[in-house]
Amino acid sequence: MKTMVDAHLLKFGIVGIGGMVIDFGVTWLCKEKIKLNKYLSNSLGFCCAVINNFLLNRYWTFESTGHPFASQLAIFILVSLTGLLINNGMLYFLSKYIKTNFYLIKLIVTGLVFSWNYFINFLFTFN
Repeated sequence: MKTMVDAHLLKFGIVGIGGMVIDFGVTWLCKEKIKLNKYLSNSLGFCCAVINNFLLNRYWTFESTGHPFASQLAIFILVSLTGLLINNGMLYFLSKYIKTNFYLIKLIVTGLVFSWNYFINFLFTFN
C-alpha cells in the first residue's frame, strides 16, 4: 500500500508541476500582457491547470478509468474550486500583509494547496 501511495504521490507531483507551469504561464500572460486583475488572472491560470491535471491524474496517476468520467470530473472540480478559494484567500492575505513578489507568494500558496488537492483527490475523487 505504501509503495502505491508513494507512486501516486510522485506522479501527482509531476502532474502538479506541469499544472503549475500552465497556471503560472496563463496567470502571467493574463496579468502582465493582457493586464487583467491579478485575482482574475490567478483564477484563469488555476482553471487551465485544473483541466490539464484532471485528465493526467485520471489516466496516468491513478489510472482510474473504471469510474464514470462525469462524476469524477464533478468531484475533481469541486475539490479544485475549494482549492481555488483557499489559493485566492491565502494569496490575498499574504499579498496584503507580506509585501513581496506576487509570484513568490503564489508559489508558496500553490505548495500549500497541493497538499489539500492530493489528499482529497486521493481519498474521494480517484479512490
